[in-house]
Amino acid sequence: MQRVIVGEIGRPHGVRGLVRLRAFTADPAALASYGPLTDEAGTRRFAVTPLPEGIARIEGITDRDQAAKLTGVKLYADRDRLPPPEDPEEFFLCDLEGLAAHGEDGFVLGVVRAVEDHGAGPFLVVDGPSGELLLPFTKAVVPVVDVAAGRLTVVPPAEIVVQPQPGEDAA
Repeated sequence: MQRVIVGEIGRPHGVRGLVRLRAFTADPAALASYGPLTDEAGTRRFAVTPLPEGIARIEGITDRDQAAKLTGVKLYADRDRLPPPEDPEEFFLCDLEGLAAHGEDGFVLGVVRAVEDHGAGPFLVVDGPSGELLLPFTKAVVPVVDVAAGRLTVVPPAEIVVQPQPGEDAA
């Protein structure tokens, strides 16, 4: 079962166990309907009730000290609990994992192992015959995504394509 990150617990809000909640969903109020939510390891479960203005109540958390211990916990839901994208051209970033990455010429560059985002925008981690390739996930670099066909087209930026120097093996 594929699990997807849907939110993150922030710092405590007040003294009664409320927390700030950063939802990674289109509708933050719908977060509770994707449950049960778990931590990254899938070992802890959280019943989350989103409140207005980015605040949330977590079942069983009744004071500030308990809430503070949850700061930074990322919340995950089973992929099949999320609603399908409304537009056929839309997809979830997690749906890219496992797709074959092809160059414009049809050459297989590898398979998308992960989609990561550390703040500067998402990028693809592609495992291929020449090792790991990190590609920014932009329309210029990934002009075609066909989730149904299980593939995407990649146009690596010139900075990523390393040409062999004269006298070097092109291995």
